[in-house]
Amino acid sequence: MKLIRFGEKGKEQPGVLIDGKLYDASAFGEDYGETFFETNGLNRLQTWLDENKGSLPFVKEGTRLGACFQRPSKIVCIGLNYTKHAFESKMPLPPEPIIFFKSNSALTGPNDGLTIPKNSRKTDWEVELAVVIGKKASYVEEKEAMDYVAGFCLHNDYSEREFQLEKNGQWVKGKSCDTFAPMGPYLVTKDEISDFNNLHMWLKVNGKMMQDNNTDDMIFEVPFLVHYISQFMTLLPGDVISTGTPSGVGHGFNPPVYLKAGDMVELGIEELGEQRQEVS
Repeated sequence: MKLIRFGEKGKEQPGVLIDGKLYDASAFGEDYGETFFETNGLNRLQTWLDENKGSLPFVKEGTRLGACFQRPSKIVCIGLNYTKHAFESKMPLPPEPIIFFKSNSALTGPNDGLTIPKNSRKTDWEVELAVVIGKKASYVEEKEAMDYVAGFCLHNDYSEREFQLEKNGQWVKGKSCDTFAPMGPYLVTKDEISDFNNLHMWLKVNGKMMQDNNTDDMIFEVPFLVHYISQFMTLLPGDVISTGTPSGVGHGFNPPVYLKAGDMVELGIEELGEQRQEVS
């Protein structure tokens, strides 16, 4: 399945993408959040769709898409998880995953505009594969980790590099500004992904290709990340793990390149759709 949410910001309704068309699934009666995932919502939704897909209304063309799930309890991010990105950052390959958080208030729709924060001079882009947790995970064994995954989606992990790296403290300050976590356009259940370790990913700024890589460059793969993070915290249904970005971020250029008002950012991951954000 491919899950979408559509409508005015803060008033999104659940829907699905079937054969390239958007359908309204609000009659199912539940939004895609922690309770939905915790109560076997994906299977219940599939059964409901099988019974009702012939009568589902279309989503009106041009309707805004929101994030493809409700605001999660947490967005857990992994730093320096691509070999080439670590090299361009002039940092050693991490011996263990680098974990930091992104505020869930940064969550926004896949095509909503990016707002550069006040006093920002170094707002940057990061195309990432995001993992959505399907059931409560604590002290999970790596060999069982995928049993806890609901699906995957596209994430642009926007980062303000001065806030992140030059102001003392943890990276979260440079990761959590409003509009810094566009998710979607849809959540793709894991059964529909051919190989999450081999997905082409890309990002363009004003039509110029900046990131062009593949998830096969990950240092720590998805099952290990679920296992590892669950040793330190309980992952709740609907939580997000953003698995890191490949090379080609603005901070890695010489001289660095950062976003400015009027720029257009486009990005995508194979099988997970595309996003488009205008910068203001």
